[in-house]
Amino acid sequence: MKQIVIAAAAVTFMACGNAGNTNNKDSVTTTGDTTATTAPSADNTLTADETAQGWKLLFNGSSLDGWRVYKDRTSNTWSADSGTMHCKGSSTDKSDLRGDLITTGEYGNFEFEADWKLAPQGNSGILYLVTEEFDAPYLSGPEYQIIDDNNFPEKLEDWQKTGANYAMNPPLVMAAKPIGEWNHTKIVVNKGHVEHWLNGQKTAETEMWSDDWNKAKATGKWKDAKGYGMAKKGHIALQDHGSEIWFKNVKIKEL
Repeated sequence: MKQIVIAAAAVTFMACGNAGNTNNKDSVTTTGDTTATTAPSADNTLTADETAQGWKLLFNGSSLDGWRVYKDRTSNTWSADSGTMHCKGSSTDKSDLRGDLITTGEYGNFEFEADWKLAPQGNSGILYLVTEEFDAPYLSGPEYQIIDDNNFPEKLEDWQKTGANYAMNPPLVMAAKPIGEWNHTKIVVNKGHVEHWLNGQKTAETEMWSDDWNKAKATGKWKDAKGYGMAKKGHIALQDHGSEIWFKNVKIKEL
């Protein structure tokens, strides 16, 4: 596989920030890399009721099976570590081999849940309906924004804050826990109806492809990104934005 370093332009297109210089001894280079440092904990499991309802785990707690780097680029930042999906932070973002992690499967109508913990001054996100004909996932997939709202080193617009539908819908409420604590995210996508939830509170709601949605796209950040939000089915992506972040209890139920 040819190594590809993500261009700086693709990084700076989004509101960006670097946080955490924690190194990790594991790495991800291909779909088949299943290295891990510890056995899974009680996390990353489904109850009998969840299984009966149709929930499926997207992370087993001990490997990155079912995930790969966007466009199969080589990355050295993602690992399965202590029962989490861990993206190591870096202050040398342009020189590292970074890449967003995507599911091998594609999903159209679904309910997605995950727990996450972000490093100080960090920036990340969860994208959905992601396709691979563009240079970066955000050029197709809407983003559930994750960021250090209070300590990020740059001024944030409301549409850049945690729980927002990034660059489309500012959060309805600020519901993130203090940095370093675990947060719970839910994303619902059902025939164009989208809801973002954070720690039990609804933070965004929109109807994709509606007149209001089309107007917001045409007049905002995505006005020149013709493929943004147009796919009816796509990958889930965890964003590598140069910041350290951990995910666990990642699961999905198709609707």
